[in-house]
Amino acid sequence: MRIATWNINSVRMRLPRALELLAQSRPDVLCLQETKALEDQFPAAAFAEAGYPHQAVVGMKGYNGVAVVSRLPIRETERHDFCARGDARHVAVRIDGGPELHNLYVPAGGDVPDPAANPKFAHKLDFLAELRAWLAASRSATQPMILVGDLNIAPLETDVWSHRQLLDVVSHTPVEVDALTELQAGLGWIDAVRHRIPPDRRLYTWWSYRARDWALSDRGRRLDHIWVTPPLAGAVAGVEVLRAARGWEKASDHVPVLVDLDLG
Repeated sequence: MRIATWNINSVRMRLPRALELLAQSRPDVLCLQETKALEDQFPAAAFAEAGYPHQAVVGMKGYNGVAVVSRLPIRETERHDFCARGDARHVAVRIDGGPELHNLYVPAGGDVPDPAANPKFAHKLDFLAELRAWLAASRSATQPMILVGDLNIAPLETDVWSHRQLLDVVSHTPVEVDALTELQAGLGWIDAVRHRIPPDRRLYTWWSYRARDWALSDRGRRLDHIWVTPPLAGAVAGVEVLRAARGWEKASDHVPVLVDLDLG
């Protein structure tokens, strides 16, 4: 089973790129974040025509939004409203004959890494704390599960272009990394990408639009993740970060991440 996750940064604007991704990489399940579309605006028919008729969509106008499109039958199991914001950041589905999958879009957190001075940063930390508590109360580490999405945190020193220079930049601050580490430890989640790609190797999934030449400067961060619970650790057969997608026409600032699972 091939799972892909991608912060598409507007599904309607980048629908052609999404369809190219499906045609070229052939994931069984594609999880999208930042779709920026209400549910009735989501291009469901285009995805169905491409061979992905099974869909779970949570949207809002112009902001956020998550969606799962699948070649395999799926059943939506939950859409949790963290922090009571109604901001369309989570949807969970059960893949037919397979594990439950959680698609998440964690708040970015603004620019100032101080929850007292920046409500957006406070929201991010509250979101992560509530997510950790909710998973601990409603799920078990013995359940085969997948968690994917734009988690908006680059946890390792090799997940950012400069650990020293980004220590006080939102997405790599110690308080965020600690919050993500606590979330990961809660159910013993395994970072599927780093399970196959050594942690000492630099790896990014996001490059700012502000860079005049993103590839030359290569000031990236690994913000997009795929995790699995312990029962699926041995199933991680391969991973791929589609770096070249950052250079596509009308590219998102994030690139797709794919994991292959051998479920027997």
